[in-house]
Amino acid sequence: MQDQKIAIIGAGLSGLVAAINLENAGFQPEIFEATDRAGGRVKTDYREGYTFDHGFQVLLTEYPATQKYLNYDLLELEKFYPGAVIYNQGKQDKIGDPLRQLSLLFPTLTSKIGSFADKLKILKLNTELKKKSFDDIFLAEEKTTLRYLQDYGFSSDIIHNFFKPFFTGIFLEHELKTSSRKFEFVYKMFGKGSAAIPKKGIQAIPNQLMAQLKQTKIHFNTPVESIQDQQVIFKNGGVEQFDFVIIATEASHLISNLNNQHTLWKSVDNYYLSVKQRVFEEPMIGLIADDEALVNNFYYVSKPKAEEHLLSVSIVKPHELSQEELKDKITEDLKTYVGIDPLEFKRFYHIEKALPIMQTVTYMLPKSETQLKDQIFLAGDQLANGSINAAMLNGESAAQAVISKIKDGFINLG
Repeated sequence: MQDQKIAIIGAGLSGLVAAINLENAGFQPEIFEATDRAGGRVKTDYREGYTFDHGFQVLLTEYPATQKYLNYDLLELEKFYPGAVIYNQGKQDKIGDPLRQLSLLFPTLTSKIGSFADKLKILKLNTELKKKSFDDIFLAEEKTTLRYLQDYGFSSDIIHNFFKPFFTGIFLEHELKTSSRKFEFVYKMFGKGSAAIPKKGIQAIPNQLMAQLKQTKIHFNTPVESIQDQQVIFKNGGVEQFDFVIIATEASHLISNLNNQHTLWKSVDNYYLSVKQRVFEEPMIGLIADDEALVNNFYYVSKPKAEEHLLSVSIVKPHELSQEELKDKITEDLKTYVGIDPLEFKRFYHIEKALPIMQTVTYMLPKSETQLKDQIFLAGDQLANGSINAAMLNGESAAQAVISKIKDGFINLG
């Protein structure tokens, strides 16, 4: 074993993948995590026999990083159909990719969402992006997703009634200001693979990564106050010296000269409630396209044959409602636009830091760009494009940079 002391701050996906890479190179890193579990923003609570993810999160099976670091069979992935059920002005429409889910062919062709030309453009875009490399996507000129869709020739109808509600739930902003690079990347991933959730909830992803660690010591409930050179100063007053430090979380509050470089975040509200009705049987995401609705998307956590269904509801639009007022608004939206009567509100999450706000996005950080100071390195999805894929790849980059620095004395770019 190598004897260098390496600290990793944060046991999110980036920190865990960094530790896996360090272990594989013969090191024994230590992870310091402020909370009681691994996962960072990827979390699940298990209560009363229910699985409650902290916000609606999916794994896109085509992500290169998750294919590398995860065993999909062990995750027992439950996949969504490639499409959505859209509610607008009291009507239900289904739209999706009939090339991958034949049962969506007739509903997609007969839906009132967009024109026939729009549907052909969707298939054309899907085909084009499947052929486009990640370099082509992330080196392209950036514009807003809205401008991208308009420039591609999509009608205002398909943008308003499909793209806007669908990608609002992914980007966590309802004006489609997000970079066109991220749109192309996500669209490519959806087009080539599936959106899925592990049977035991999204927490199964960090749990599986953590299970791969054999030589790493993880300190939970151990928040870090600051990092000065290679000294890690803990909030409990403790101080420990390390040879190298990887900050796999937001670094601005830990490094003094980064205090003016805070990451800005998008938030989301997520409610779980029980219902009797199942308004569609397929494993699909429901979207409410009406402008007056506050609810953006919903999906059934439970299986079709359950006597009582658990529904996950996401609210992305900004509001100033109290939790009780929000319950009333959700109840009104579901009854009015979907025809669902809530039985009982089970659990509520307000995720203040759900996704980083990024003016420009990249695919991942090269090893050379993870180095902040001589012995301090950065990781985390907020440094690339705010995705599970970016979190894992940036953790890998930071670890490989440290390994290169130790073995070669410099960061080998090869």
